[in-house]
Amino acid sequence: MSSSRKVAIITGASQGIGAGLVQAFRERGYRVVVNSRAIKPSSDPDVLAVAGDISDRTVAQRIIEEGLAHFGRIDTLVNNAGVFTAKPFTKFSVDDYANNIAINLTGFFHVTQLAVEEMEKRGSGHVVTITTSLTDHAIDGVPSVLASLTKGGLNAATKSLAIEYAKRGIRANAVSPGIIRTPLHPPETHAGLAGLHPVGRIGEISDVVEAVLFLESAGFVTGEVLHVDGGQSAGH
Repeated sequence: MSSSRKVAIITGASQGIGAGLVQAFRERGYRVVVNSRAIKPSSDPDVLAVAGDISDRTVAQRIIEEGLAHFGRIDTLVNNAGVFTAKPFTKFSVDDYANNIAINLTGFFHVTQLAVEEMEKRGSGHVVTITTSLTDHAIDGVPSVLASLTKGGLNAATKSLAIEYAKRGIRANAVSPGIIRTPLHPPETHAGLAGLHPVGRIGEISDVVEAVLFLESAGFVTGEVLHVDGGQSAGH
C-alpha cells in the first residue's frame, strides 16, 4: 500500500472529541489509526480500528505495528484518551486512582514511546496530547485533584518531549480545554457550566479540533500548551 499520505493515530476515538478529530484528519487527507476499548471497524479503507485498553502495552504495540503494516508510516499521534473523575479528594478510592493513572498516564507513556520511536526513524513527527485547563486554574466546586495530578503531568511531559526531540524533527504540543460539550455533560448542566468560562459558554468539539489542526500545521510551534478554555486559565 502506498505510504505517501500522512498517517495519524488518534486514541479515545469512538465518540466526542476523538470522533471529531478522526473526521477532521480524514478531511485533510490523512489516513487514520483509531483506538478505544469499544472502537468498531470502519467501512472507510483509510481508517484502521484497533480496539483495546490503551493502558495495556500490547494494545499500544498493536496500534503501532498494525498502523505501519497497513499504512507504512506514522506522522502524528493525538493522545485523546482520558478519564476525569470528579470527587472530593478524600473520597477517591484506590480503584479511582489506579484507573486515572492507567488511562491518563500509562496509556500516554506506552503509545507515545512506541510512536516516537518510529517517528525518530523518519526524522519527523508530531505528538499532540489533550489535557485540561483545570491543571492551571482550579475551580471551587469542581474537584479535580486526580485530573490535575495526571493531566498536569502530561503538560510537563509535553515540554520535556519537545526539548528532547526538537533537533530530531519531532514536535510535541498539548491542547488544554475548558469544559466541552460532549456526552460527558448532560444538557441540563450546560447553562451552569457555561458560567465557569469568562466568555459565557462552554466549548464545542470543533474548538478543540481546530486547535489540534492548528498545532499540526504550525511547524515552528513545539512545547506549547494551548488553552482552549474561553479564558478560564487567564482568570475570572
